[in-house]
Amino acid sequence: MEKTDQSRKLYTRMRLWELPDQYVAEPLDVSTGPCLAVNRDGSLALVDEVPHCTTVRVPRIQTIYGVVGILKLLAGSYLIVITERECVGSYLGHPIYKLLSLKVFPCDRAVKNARDEKKKMESEFYGLLKVAEKTPGLYFSYDVNITLSAQRLNDLGDESSWLPLWRQAEPRFLWNNYMLELLIDNKWLIADASQLVDQLQFFAELFNCHTLNLVPAYQNFQAAIGKDIIDVTLIARRCTRRNGTRMWRRGADLDGYVANFVESEQIIQLKGYTASFVQVRGSIPFLWDQIVDLSYKPKFEILKPEKAPRVAERHFLDLNKKYGNVLAIDLVNTRGDEGRLTEKFATAMQRIISDDVRYLHFDFHKICGHVHFERLSILYDQIEDFLIKNRYYLLNDKGEKVETQIGIVRTNCIDCLDRTNVTQSMIGRKMLEFQLQRLGLFDAEESISTHPNFDDCFKILWANHGDDISIQYSGTPALKGDFVRFGRRTIKGILKDGWNALMRYYLNNFVDGTKQDSIDLVQGHYIVSLSRDLAPKLKKGGLENIAPFPVVLGVVLMGIFFSLMSIMRVRDDYWQLPLSIFWATLSIVIIRYVRANRRAFCNRPRLHKPPH
Repeated sequence: MEKTDQSRKLYTRMRLWELPDQYVAEPLDVSTGPCLAVNRDGSLALVDEVPHCTTVRVPRIQTIYGVVGILKLLAGSYLIVITERECVGSYLGHPIYKLLSLKVFPCDRAVKNARDEKKKMESEFYGLLKVAEKTPGLYFSYDVNITLSAQRLNDLGDESSWLPLWRQAEPRFLWNNYMLELLIDNKWLIADASQLVDQLQFFAELFNCHTLNLVPAYQNFQAAIGKDIIDVTLIARRCTRRNGTRMWRRGADLDGYVANFVESEQIIQLKGYTASFVQVRGSIPFLWDQIVDLSYKPKFEILKPEKAPRVAERHFLDLNKKYGNVLAIDLVNTRGDEGRLTEKFATAMQRIISDDVRYLHFDFHKICGHVHFERLSILYDQIEDFLIKNRYYLLNDKGEKVETQIGIVRTNCIDCLDRTNVTQSMIGRKMLEFQLQRLGLFDAEESISTHPNFDDCFKILWANHGDDISIQYSGTPALKGDFVRFGRRTIKGILKDGWNALMRYYLNNFVDGTKQDSIDLVQGHYIVSLSRDLAPKLKKGGLENIAPFPVVLGVVLMGIFFSLMSIMRVRDDYWQLPLSIFWATLSIVIIRYVRANRRAFCNRPRLHKPPH
């Protein structure tokens, strides 16, 4: 598919030397090669060999598997590297690795001599980098540009193969794009790209379906369809333009970039043929918020409603440019608070609908309820003509392009997680059946469900896909995942959904504000500046600083407990009655106070709120 220039092949293993005045990354793949030196002042250089250490102290050494980038904060720079990885499969014949562990190394010593105020602020920023170390869902390749779909890779041809991977990458899907800027500014990447790992926040779940007499490439997934071997890949590429957590990144910005925009590509390789189908998901494309306030489901707020048509128009013009024709499927309820959003979306779409853009509303909960997801066939009947007309990408066994995908299905619900994943898995299943019929593996009446082993692998593939996207955005696996995984709703799945819903509530209210700050910092949505007054940004404000919600909740529960205990003792001691009234009154006053100031008790981002 893509020819790799071996002279620019990335190093897969390096030895990181922690010297007194610099870090040095020494390649282990080759006997000779330039080493990357990161000096303590944050400057970079290429050296022919590891400098000799003249101090008594023995340098610390560890193996790393790639340089993610360098981030400059208030009083110093930080080197971010990959310390653990796992090969999880391949993409178009090239190995794909899952990042298991990141590590941040402080470069500068200036922070030690900084004033107390600056040192404290730097410590706050460094804490956010430590949060970023735990980012889930990071995969990378040393050999192939995985930020582009198979069709786009083929369209680029060999002209770009001589470029380093970071130059070939699609910036909106490159997770560490901002962290590469310092390396690019130092011309290191242009001089030698061999020590950089292109890396993005995306999910890659792959499986091979083999006949039973063959050793499966991935032991957890195997199925038999005659004597044919089928490779199936599912990749999701997450856009970084409006990246963030579930409640703190909703809707779109004024440029039309939406929250939780994910490009999902389903690829099969069979008998030398390669087929690919791409679909996307993304938040409702106008300005709206849902700010946490301790309630289970905060109210939606539509911002600047007069700008909604223009924002939606910019979003769909961008989709037209990148993907061709667009079918927007809206799965949001028509009643209640969600109804206001879908009504505004439908109104904004009226001026956009054309031969290139179609809009379809499908009330998922009203039609399918919580168990009858087989009724998605009603939706499929309405979109089948679009899928057939806009096709999929197909290469024959000679590497010649036979089909081109000329349109995209864009699916959304409120979070673009649960209902969306169920719907996208249905569309992916139908397109896979079309492809297998085209390649002669299925007859006209045959379907994936007629091959149980293959069917189970496909369901698990999409269920894991939905879980990883959901974990990145909401912090928990997807809801309704039992239907995607097993083809039906189960008691265990319903109970698990209840637990995950409670976990989302906790994370949204008490964790995600800090996580959002970490994302904004590492992806350049917030730029650290010496000239800016950062103290108010980093300092916890108001009630949260005086008494965080867990403390307040503890006081309330204690008050209720003492009140009940006093009431139980009233018969023996009448003086317990005023004590009971006191504790009950205290609890009620605190509860009313929290309700009146509930947003102040939530964990909120403190660095950056994008302008609308």
